[in-house]
Amino acid sequence: MLMKHWIALVVLISLSTAVMAFAGGNPRVGQQKAAVCAGCHGSDGNSPSGQFPSLAGQHASYLYEQLRYFKSGQRKNPIMQPQAANLSDQDMQDLAAYFAAQPLRVGAADKALVEQGEQLFRGGLSAKGVPACTGCHGPAGLGNPPAKYPRISGQKAAYLVQQLQDYRAGKRGGYPRGKVMQGVAAGLADEEIEALASFLSGLHLGNRPAE
Repeated sequence: MLMKHWIALVVLISLSTAVMAFAGGNPRVGQQKAAVCAGCHGSDGNSPSGQFPSLAGQHASYLYEQLRYFKSGQRKNPIMQPQAANLSDQDMQDLAAYFAAQPLRVGAADKALVEQGEQLFRGGLSAKGVPACTGCHGPAGLGNPPAKYPRISGQKAAYLVQQLQDYRAGKRGGYPRGKVMQGVAAGLADEEIEALASFLSGLHLGNRPAE
């Protein structure tokens, strides 16, 4: 019954958020504007540190939406909110288009955690009411652009751990899909989060998500 509730909630949010239009930016212009982002996210969107996410290969529609949330304060972050404060809508679309067009350099999972991580990713934890990640993010972790579910495959493991812990603690979630993730992460223990993040960091099929 709980799983059915999650599925219905996901469908409802997908339909309601699809109305936020992403007209499309100019990646060449975005590259010029991205210079200020390089310190944390890398010049090509491949972050040099697990403290910050890699933006390369992420859906432009998702990147654009998150910048809007940072600008409005719906998503809170002491570094990103000031950065987004002075961005115009066109700036955000151009930056999103640039980073989406860059190839993501995928990491490698810890072999000791792969089995547990994959089980969580593909099967969830029915005993705790945790749905499989594949329901929203797809069987390869490439996300769902129309519904603005992000690509999570190939992302920095340390960053994924921090975000799942923040969702679980209620520190992230001031927007519809954030609320969904709070509920998902609530049932995950630290060791389960670590295994899931490690598996996702090495998940790779050799392609980037389509817009």
